[in-house]
Amino acid sequence: MAKHVLIKRVYDKQEPSDGYRVLVDRLWPRGVRKDELQHDAWVKDLAPSSSLRKWFGHKPENWEKFRESYEEELREASQVARMRALVDEAGRKRMTLVYSAKDTDHNQAVVLAEVLDRLY
Repeated sequence: MAKHVLIKRVYDKQEPSDGYRVLVDRLWPRGVRKDELQHDAWVKDLAPSSSLRKWFGHKPENWEKFRESYEEELREASQVARMRALVDEAGRKRMTLVYSAKDTDHNQAVVLAEVLDRLY
């Protein structure tokens, strides 16, 4: 099955193939001016809760518990509605979630992309 949702760091160059670009960090990325980041939406409410984000601290040893807890947050009715609205906004375009974490394997975009891909 083809992936509709990709992920990319905010610091990576934007490509036409990115399609609909969505910033998925709760906080604005450090070192990036708001007029510099090319994005179609910023869905900070779909980011992990502040308490979960702080607990995780981007520590790989916390990854499995973080993934489980974040997926649980995303199952809440309000979050499902936000994700469906985001998919509708993207239309038939590919969606690229952009994030600022240094770790490309252990971050919220990885989890959110998998969940969103199931909604497409």
